[in-house]
Amino acid sequence: MEQELQISKTQRKREMQALQDLGEELVALGTDKLAELDLPTRLLDAVLEAKRISKFGGRRRQMQYVGRLMRESDADAIRSQLDVGKGTSVAETARLHAIERWRTRLIGDDLALGELLDQYPRADAQRLRTLIRNVKREAEAKKPPRSFRELFHELREIIQTQDR
Repeated sequence: MEQELQISKTQRKREMQALQDLGEELVALGTDKLAELDLPTRLLDAVLEAKRISKFGGRRRQMQYVGRLMRESDADAIRSQLDVGKGTSVAETARLHAIERWRTRLIGDDLALGELLDQYPRADAQRLRTLIRNVKREAEAKKPPRSFRELFHELREIIQTQDR
């Protein structure tokens, strides 16, 4: 039973490296994004100091310190905040896939617009019809997909407004 509780040295090293990599991501963020995250004060100070240091040896030591502070903090919470900020959370990914499915249906099926308007009554039907028509014209003329992107942005706004 005691052996089950012990973690191998290799596993501990992997975990420490993962925390240090998370610290690297924090250092790579802009100062405004760091302020949005709910980081412990000591960790935030260490990350800001690491951003300031330019010498390789000093930066490496500071990053090791950031990794050590990461062990004391809730790394999973920080990771989830970063994922949400980057838009890579599971919920965000699912929402983007739903928007993409709506766009594909709207372009391929004339009845899909009615379904969308039933589900999202605040949507601007005329704007959507215009965008769908422009997407089809662009595809026929082999032009850049400007309206295709606009349709995605419009759908994203409609769905975000409804979900709030």
